[in-house]
Amino acid sequence: MKLYLIQHGLAIAKVEDPERPLSTEGKAQTQRIAEYLKSRNIKVDAIWHSTKLRAVQTAEIIAEALTCRETQARDDMNPLDTVEKLPEEILASNKDIMIIGHLPFLQKLADRLLAGSEESKIIAFKNSGVVFLDYAEEWKIDWLISPEHM
Repeated sequence: MKLYLIQHGLAIAKVEDPERPLSTEGKAQTQRIAEYLKSRNIKVDAIWHSTKLRAVQTAEIIAEALTCRETQARDDMNPLDTVEKLPEEILASNKDIMIIGHLPFLQKLADRLLAGSEESKIIAFKNSGVVFLDYAEEWKIDWLISPEHM
């Protein structure tokens, strides 16, 4: 089972637009990451993302590049939402999943999966960055990439 965790692309400031859509730079970075994933022939069964505009836009760019037809906007993936039940849901799905969301939500999820604690801060997430986790008998980091590496 494969799991890709992606922090949404760079968004404009809340004072400019309270909805916080992706900035021009955020769209460009996300597009570069999407093309990179496509070039690596990454396939996922589903993309789960938060309902916040910046995550929705990030998911749309990536879903189009990967031709993923199953996308699901979820209201339980906001920045401060709990991750308590998500590890079991991911395993029960038996799918390769991409989750596009926010900090600290993604940080807590990665920490729970990799260390069993939500406070480990094992991974430093970046806007539009991708963390690829693989599951055999436990979750392990396979690779990670951010726009700065492109």
